[in-house]
Amino acid sequence: MGIDPGTVTSGYGIVDEEGHRIFYVDSGAINTTSKLSFPDRLKKIYDGLEIVISQRRPDAVVLESIFFAKNAQSALKLGHARGVAVLAAVKLGVPVFEYTPLEIKQSVVGYGLAEKGQVQQMVKTLLKLEVVPKPHDASDALAAAICHIHSSRMREAAKGAGIRPGTGVKRQK
Repeated sequence: MGIDPGTVTSGYGIVDEEGHRIFYVDSGAINTTSKLSFPDRLKKIYDGLEIVISQRRPDAVVLESIFFAKNAQSALKLGHARGVAVLAAVKLGVPVFEYTPLEIKQSVVGYGLAEKGQVQQMVKTLLKLEVVPKPHDASDALAAAICHIHSSRMREAAKGAGIRPGTGVKRQK
């Protein structure tokens, strides 16, 4: 399960893998409103993610590891939303993984500097969907989930080849 946290909209996307094929399971968003206080927004995000995670029981939750914001206040608020997403997963016993935006784009599109539209189109193509998932936060969350599956495959292949993870160097026997 990928999560694209935000204080207005937090997207989620769930995929499954069978053999070497990835399948779409579900996606959506938890929406808040400016009429709510900031703590109440965080509670709504947490409660919504807790429900989805409890119902879907994913093997892992994936988020972008870093984020950029136009100003410090936005960065702090987004950090709170990320924390709420991590807490919801950890509280329910689901491991959390993080990937950089570059890693996600590289994994999904094959190009780490891909545009948002390119990522969305590849998500649609890889999951054999009729349309790009909406809102874009859900599409971004699906991309993170796809990245994790691709990365897990690479870790398993490296392990099977006797390569130490992250080094490209064969293990000594």
